[in-house]
Amino acid sequence: MRLVFQLVARLLIVVILCLMAATVWATIDAYRSVDRATAASADRVAEALQALYWRELLLRSSRMREHLIPAPAWRTTETMKLISPGICVQFEPKAPFEKPLCGQSQGLGKAAPTWFATAVQTLLGSHAAVARPVSARATAAGIVAAKADPDAAIRLAWGHILDNIGVALLMATAIALLASLAIAHTLAPARSIVAALQRMARGQYRTPLPRFHSVELAMIGQAVSELGDRLAQAMEERAALTRRLLEIRDDERRTLARELHDEFGQNLTAILAFANAIESGAQTHDKGVADDARMISQAALRIMACLRDTLNRLRHPPAEELGLEASLISLVDSWRTQHAARPMIQLDLQGDLADVRGTVAATAYRVAQECLTNALRHSAAQQVVLRIERRSGEQNALLIRVEDDGGGDATSMQQSAGFGLTGIRERVAALGGSLLIARATRGVSVAATIPLAA
Repeated sequence: MRLVFQLVARLLIVVILCLMAATVWATIDAYRSVDRATAASADRVAEALQALYWRELLLRSSRMREHLIPAPAWRTTETMKLISPGICVQFEPKAPFEKPLCGQSQGLGKAAPTWFATAVQTLLGSHAAVARPVSARATAAGIVAAKADPDAAIRLAWGHILDNIGVALLMATAIALLASLAIAHTLAPARSIVAALQRMARGQYRTPLPRFHSVELAMIGQAVSELGDRLAQAMEERAALTRRLLEIRDDERRTLARELHDEFGQNLTAILAFANAIESGAQTHDKGVADDARMISQAALRIMACLRDTLNRLRHPPAEELGLEASLISLVDSWRTQHAARPMIQLDLQGDLADVRGTVAATAYRVAQECLTNALRHSAAQQVVLRIERRSGEQNALLIRVEDDGGGDATSMQQSAGFGLTGIRERVAALGGSLLIARATRGVSVAATIPLAA
């Protein structure tokens, strides 16, 4: 999952948890607000009845105090105004058949669901009644008792919760949307960093990155740029070292070829001459010696043929002298001559190869030579295609591809540590190129790309 989606999902989870916490808090506060309204109604009615009690007591001082209880004319419209909605007030001691005086309970909102009423009453309990004395100095003046109507209290709590939840949902949606946009905008430069890393994986190590405003992303971008520079420098040093090693190895091969030609060639020629002389002299005297001399001559000829093949591989490839195109044609013709009954070799040359010489031509020749050798010796291929393509323009590279239908295993070839594939890998890497071994339609495909700028 993308990082933006992960952060937005986590943000939504946090918003939902906060919304749930706000809902719980709003429920408790709404339910307890009924208790506060009950106490406030009792206080207001008690204060109003206290003023009424003392006024009646002063105006009718000749009357007995017990005749003032209950307070005369306390059930008035003015008293009703002092009682909060859903609260009922009773004066104690009450007159016979007197009912509590309740505040307005109509228009308190929709009826709450049954599950809500049950859950609230179970978790928070019932509302307690509140009693307030009419007068603290005259205890005989009576008591005002206020109690919340359970149904009205649940309605008030439910309406309060709906109001709060609506506002909370609107705020949560706005916060989630704005935060998501902010997160997406903040993480947008990460795509540039990922693209730079992908280019580095393809070999473009020095990849410039834009300037980031975020400190953290700027540090990451700087680290990526420094890593690319170090990788580019390391690859350049490695390529230079590989080129130097190849030069040393080529020098050693030339020296070895010269010594083999001078020493072994001369000695083998002498052995062949001596064997021929012995054979000529023993033709009439000793047939057994003549046969032995003939066998020595044949063995010397075989060794000389093997030595010639070895010298041909040790010497510089003809691509450095003849050019790439001519040397490849000669290579394919020699394979066709030596392996007439083996698979058909198809040579496909594309582009202008006339000016491809030097190290690039030698490396391309070695790659083609090694791949043809592997295809012909280590597989049951019926057809081998050697394609050399010169790509111009921005690519400006030479592509060498050898594909066979022998059904080989590309994975095992990639993991192979043989000298042949290792050698061409080193040669291609020294010129800044790449080597790819992949599965073909019916066999294995080996493709090498060599920059012509090398």
